[in-house]
Amino acid sequence: MLNVTNLQAAYGAAKVLFDISLSIGAGEVVTLLGRNGMGKTTTINTIMGLIRPTGGSVTFDDQGLTGLPSYRIAQAGIGLVPEGRHIFPTLTVEENLLATAAVRRPPARWTLKDIYELFPRLKERRSNLGTQLSGGEQQMLAIGRALMTNPKLLILDEATEGLAPLIRLEIWNCLKMLKAEHQSILVIDKNVDALAAFADRHVIIEKGRVVWTGTSAELKDDPTVKDRFLHV
Repeated sequence: MLNVTNLQAAYGAAKVLFDISLSIGAGEVVTLLGRNGMGKTTTINTIMGLIRPTGGSVTFDDQGLTGLPSYRIAQAGIGLVPEGRHIFPTLTVEENLLATAAVRRPPARWTLKDIYELFPRLKERRSNLGTQLSGGEQQMLAIGRALMTNPKLLILDEATEGLAPLIRLEIWNCLKMLKAEHQSILVIDKNVDALAAFADRHVIIEKGRVVWTGTSAELKDDPTVKDRFLHV
């Protein structure tokens, strides 16, 4: 489904991604792991067209995405839950959800009713503005907004950062449910053990390079991987 090959990117003259390669198949959950500042968000932003790549390629469903504007990449079927959530603060919960609604494969899997069933708290708060939500509610809204695009691939950048334990658990349960429905997912998060419980494969990057890839079983069987690449 998604194939990233030798992806490179730079901030001005400073090169920050060096030949990043990863793939995600239909129905797979893949994580992108690494310490802070190693290039995870830059990789996501380059895939999404928010940063222009300086080399390599991105293809999705055999369609070349390299160098396309971000709205075209979203239209291709990739939904992004960005770091920091970036919900529309002056729109209500319901307006935020409807603003991104799209039917890609009719009948649409995700409608307003489906999002409210997934996150009942959003239904309770549907008339509240984005600025009136807690951090956990904003993250639910950001996920719901991305799902309303009915994506083939869902990308989450820092899925549970800064959230209370009970809200984190709700987000993990949501992702497990999506996996059971064969939703393809690429997720960044620091809670490695929670991710390993349901992710199929993991990609670890360090200083803009892929340094390890493997399954959850392989990650569990080699505790040195966490010590070398993930622990601060």
